[in-house]
Amino acid sequence: MRTPTGVLIFLSCMLLLDWYVFQSVKTVMQSFSPRTRQSVFFVYWSISVACCLGFILFVYTQQAFLGKSARTYLFATIIGLFLAKLVAILFFLADDIRRSVLWAYGSIANRNNIVAATAANTDDAISRSTFLSWLGMAAGGSLFGSLLYGFGNKYNYQVTRQQLHFKELPTAFKGLKMVHISDIHSGSFLDKKAVERGIHKIIEQKADIILFTGDLVNDMATEVEVYKDLFAQIKAPLGVYSTLGNHDYGDYVQWPINGISKEQNLQNLKKVHADLGWRLLMNEHVVLEQNNEQIALLGVENWGAKARFPKYGQLDKAYAGTEKYPFKILLSHDPSHWQAQVLPTYKDIQLVLSGHTHGMQFGLEIPGVKWSPIQYVYKEWAGLYEVGKQKLYVNRGFGFLGYPGRVGVLPEITVLELV
Repeated sequence: MRTPTGVLIFLSCMLLLDWYVFQSVKTVMQSFSPRTRQSVFFVYWSISVACCLGFILFVYTQQAFLGKSARTYLFATIIGLFLAKLVAILFFLADDIRRSVLWAYGSIANRNNIVAATAANTDDAISRSTFLSWLGMAAGGSLFGSLLYGFGNKYNYQVTRQQLHFKELPTAFKGLKMVHISDIHSGSFLDKKAVERGIHKIIEQKADIILFTGDLVNDMATEVEVYKDLFAQIKAPLGVYSTLGNHDYGDYVQWPINGISKEQNLQNLKKVHADLGWRLLMNEHVVLEQNNEQIALLGVENWGAKARFPKYGQLDKAYAGTEKYPFKILLSHDPSHWQAQVLPTYKDIQLVLSGHTHGMQFGLEIPGVKWSPIQYVYKEWAGLYEVGKQKLYVNRGFGFLGYPGRVGVLPEITVLELV
């Protein structure tokens, strides 16, 4: 995107989209006074030009020019308007197609009665065009409004409680309380006090064990430095265990950065986990013991079934030696791992904990309805899933990435009780 060609293509798409939406703006403004129309047109194109200039500033300036917070909201607003217009044009296209079909039908038929009927419906066609234009603008405006509203939800941490029943669970571990968090993305945070409130919520759960399933940072280990004092407060009697997510490897930026190589960055991030007191599981397992009974906790590096995500995880390596334990928990960042490897091959891994999807930070979750666009990419994207005796829990994420907000799918602290 930073290449001149990429920037030019995106700007061209923005302007083309603006021009197409403007045709509908003109349609709905027909009944207004000339002065009102001119004012609306001026505001519309002023916003469009401002978005183009803002995008250029975002791409070609360093973070220090506007500051992290301003840049984050600037980019989110530009993309939000772009998406809102995309939604609106679905209605505009429907109207254009409808009118084209009517025109083609009248032209092909070439009958006086058909032409007369088409002419007789001209006024109705105009009213329908106006209605669909208003409907499209309302849909696009609603989306943009919800995205603006979502800015205020990015630190609105929700505690989700879930009891999980397992026949194979040893008696000593019945009632075990686990806190599961995922996708912290510390590089996106803009308010340390707000993050601290989330940390306190985790501590308040008084969990026996705390499990983190990856993406501590967006790209660089240094992103978490300012928050280390907060996350170091997270402790539990049985320990805090963690694994890596796809963003932790630094695969999405060009190295070196500030003289640091990609390999050194990963080593620095591993040290961060150690400094926090978190036991990072890298394709390995540990044994948890209570009252002379044992269960196995496995952790793998990121492994995604989707082609664009790396497969660093080695579940066979982590699993080796755990056969004798009656109950196993697996930490694996990407939930697609469950369907791809765990279910078909590892029937005695009773519980998998994942994250990764964030619930797309956008959706609808009310009693009886659970929807997000991410479900068309990931079958398991938020909450609890069960197949036979095996269960998967997908955490909605503690942090955020890209869009600095959440709509409908709020940041999550999961409390799981094994019974």
